[in-house]
Amino acid sequence: MSELKVYNSYSRQKEVFTPITPGHVGMYVCGPTVSGESHLGHARPYVTFDVVFRYLSHLGYKVRYVRNITDAGHFEEEGREAEDKISKKAMLERLEPMELVQKYTNLFHWAMEQFNTLRPSIEPTATGHIVEQIGMIQEIIKAGYAYEVNGSVYFDVKKYAASHDYGKLSGRVIDDLLETTRDLDGQEEKRDRADFALWKNAAPEHIMRWQSPWGVGFPGWHIECSAMATKYLGSKFDIHGGGMDLMFPHHESEIAQSTICNHEAPVRYWIHNNMITINGKKMGKSYGNQITLTQMFSGDNPILEKAYHPMVIRFFILQTHYRSTLDFGNEALQASEKGLRRLWDAYEHLKKLNWEETSPVNDEQDKKVVRLISEFDEFMNDDFSTAKVLANMFELVSMINSMKDKAIAVSSISKETFDLMQKQFTVYIEDILGLKSVTEADSNKLQGIMQLLIDIRKDAKGKKDFVTSDMIRNQLAKLGISLKDEKGGEMSWTIE
Repeated sequence: MSELKVYNSYSRQKEVFTPITPGHVGMYVCGPTVSGESHLGHARPYVTFDVVFRYLSHLGYKVRYVRNITDAGHFEEEGREAEDKISKKAMLERLEPMELVQKYTNLFHWAMEQFNTLRPSIEPTATGHIVEQIGMIQEIIKAGYAYEVNGSVYFDVKKYAASHDYGKLSGRVIDDLLETTRDLDGQEEKRDRADFALWKNAAPEHIMRWQSPWGVGFPGWHIECSAMATKYLGSKFDIHGGGMDLMFPHHESEIAQSTICNHEAPVRYWIHNNMITINGKKMGKSYGNQITLTQMFSGDNPILEKAYHPMVIRFFILQTHYRSTLDFGNEALQASEKGLRRLWDAYEHLKKLNWEETSPVNDEQDKKVVRLISEFDEFMNDDFSTAKVLANMFELVSMINSMKDKAIAVSSISKETFDLMQKQFTVYIEDILGLKSVTEADSNKLQGIMQLLIDIRKDAKGKKDFVTSDMIRNQLAKLGISLKDEKGGEMSWTIE
């Protein structure tokens, strides 16, 4: 089996994955800002890193997967323009800030369950780690890389850049940063336009506020992740993940803060997923094309032609390599819907097939199946290439369907190869890719409806109301559902 290689955004090349502690992996992924409902753009990183989590676990690693909840606000830059989104939204919805946080945290967890993502090992919140953030800021000040002005604390980027590779992750140079920094309120406090806030003084109307050595205020965005990653994964850990849009300023700032505070670079492998576009356009509020996850599942958005099952969206995401741009469109999603059904139907047939020696083994066919299956691991070890794994699966789907239709004999491949195919399809489809049947939810609903009708019919028969009892049975028969009375008053049903 080949070694696992991952593309490191920091070195811009694929590297053999070697964890700091043999057999263990520490992975931190930037979680959601719970000031509103998660949208389509959030689906990609959490599905991507769920598969990374699953595959590392499959390889036998004990993975500590930390994914935070940003519930203290989201500070892209300093100043009033970057007002705490949670406080602002709480006022609009007439909710207490933490009530709003809980509402959208619950909604995020529900959406992640629909996508069948595994829960992280630890899910810390920014508001639960104010003490750690203050402590980290104090260490950075003590080291001489931060300064306090009017109750706010800023990181000295120019001083840091003089002796460190600031901008290496994002590919930006310090002179460019000075020119591209937005002109925001509070700039006059800073020694340099490129400096960023570690702590901000809170105005009297600011709802979420904490006492600190510099007065009442709230943390900057970047320090949250540095503090939580350090606490749960140590000063240096294996993987930090997130979307490419976070490379600058967020991840670049994390590197600077953590390096000064912990005296070493915090992360060995930086992994970033690419962006989602909708019909070729960047997704964003300003473009009027943002789609929330509940809208995706219900179809309640003018961009959508219909509702899309969460598994269809997950499958669609996995059909493209995580570092490639992913364009959502109705036509592409509907093609994925058909593709997932075809894959799942073949998988169900494969589980029911039995190997019996009815024909000699076709050596060429047997070798082809072994190659296609063995490449599952090779592709995943080549920077988690789920798209190539699925391409191989669809080659095997054609063969499975031919076996089902008896166009070719199951024994045209060896028993050993057949057993391997059954095993690897289950391991990859369910355990690694995390897919489920799109009809599973519908099946559960039908089971519940049928049980309700059976209970009503039993009650009617018990009351000798044979008109109602017969009506239920006859109406179901018209729909192609056969209801059968069993011994002891029980009933069973089958779809004809």
